[in-house]
Amino acid sequence: MRGVEIIGSATCKRIESVEGCMSRKYFGTDGIRGTVNTAPMTADIAMRVGMAAGRIFRRGDHRHRVVIGKDTRLSGYMLEPALTAGFIATGMDVIMVGPMPTPAVAMLTRSLRADLGVMISASHNPHHDNGIKLFGPDGYKLSDLVEIDIERLMDNGLDEGLVAPSDLGRASRLADAEGRYIEFAKATVPAGLTLDGVKVVIDCANGAAYKVAPTVLWELGADVVRIGVDPDGFNINDGCGSTAPERMAKAVVEHGADLGIALDGDADRLILADETGRIVDGDQLMALIADNWHKRGLLKGGGLVATSMSNLGLERFLAGRGLSLARTDVGDRYVVEHMRSHGFNLGGEQSGHIVLSDYATTGDGLIAALQILACIVTSGDAASQVTRCFEKVPQLLKSVRFSVENPLEHDRIQAAIEQGKIQLGNHGRLVIRKSGTEPLVRVMAEGDDADLVAHVVHDICQVVEAAA
Repeated sequence: MRGVEIIGSATCKRIESVEGCMSRKYFGTDGIRGTVNTAPMTADIAMRVGMAAGRIFRRGDHRHRVVIGKDTRLSGYMLEPALTAGFIATGMDVIMVGPMPTPAVAMLTRSLRADLGVMISASHNPHHDNGIKLFGPDGYKLSDLVEIDIERLMDNGLDEGLVAPSDLGRASRLADAEGRYIEFAKATVPAGLTLDGVKVVIDCANGAAYKVAPTVLWELGADVVRIGVDPDGFNINDGCGSTAPERMAKAVVEHGADLGIALDGDADRLILADETGRIVDGDQLMALIADNWHKRGLLKGGGLVATSMSNLGLERFLAGRGLSLARTDVGDRYVVEHMRSHGFNLGGEQSGHIVLSDYATTGDGLIAALQILACIVTSGDAASQVTRCFEKVPQLLKSVRFSVENPLEHDRIQAAIEQGKIQLGNHGRLVIRKSGTEPLVRVMAEGDDADLVAHVVHDICQVVEAAA
């Protein structure tokens, strides 16, 4: 599980991904990501991604097409044409939809019967990073095995996939992309429900949803306070959005709003604030949706799917209602894989990726927010009452930067992890993992004794810093 130790959670089911047994050069846990103009995030590599993926997904004699969306980073103007050139060289028609949320690109890929979807975004990262996420014709992120095939072709044999001049693909822009997604999102709200009289603060992180998210809320009847809706190519996720929700929470109190919603740069995750300005994370939101859907007979799979990072309090909350919590490796793609293979329709991450598979194939911050708003409106209670489903078990997460190969294999670090496991015993959990997108080791512990949790995390981080 990519260097992960999960200890002391006997009631949860652990699911391992296949990534740990594969060596990948370009792809990480969520596509390809890195600093712009530095490998692997260069125009050359983007073009090779287009050529390799175009070759793999060119199946049959029909006219092939790929949908390309992006967020608001300036570097999108470099990567979009590079990808477009690669796809056109393999005979694929390119449909560009401009700045759109990641889940919108997944939806449009299916709606337009495209062979492939591409989102150019580094999600919650700062503007100097960017990334490439790929979706299959079903709107789901590609499997590890397909990504391995793409990598193989990127470095070998691209010339063999080029088409004759008369068979080159064509590029066009989809004029009504925003309208299609807006109507799709509105249709996920229960029939007859409106947001009349509800004041909502929406922070779009100066990112991909800066137009569509406020529009959906307004058209459903809400009084909308908009922040983070003035992208300039550089200010995406800069002191705003789901990674900096304090600005949104403050605006909720200042405007007397009923709820605040903070999306990230590509709008596939959200963090909320209730009317008091208290932050509500993904674990509480999944608990609320699970409980509501369970009571309405809508929840499938007998519970939900989350990752190793979700709070033990969520697990206990679900168990108290006869529901299960299946845990996967970190990354919404692994959550989705388990949901699909085991019949769940709800899953996500503490960070705010929430996957509602009755509506979407990937995390969708806006659609998740609409489900939460539906719960609040139908209950007639304040958001602070509805969204506080359980008391969190004390949990502490710290990150340590590393510059050596395989830091978690160091003997001193392994010994520190083993000591932490002994200290927590059966009353807590310890999760140690490498980040899939940055050179960081994540150290997380939780348990009923907050002081012990802090002590364990501090000790392990000190050893990691010294060794890595």
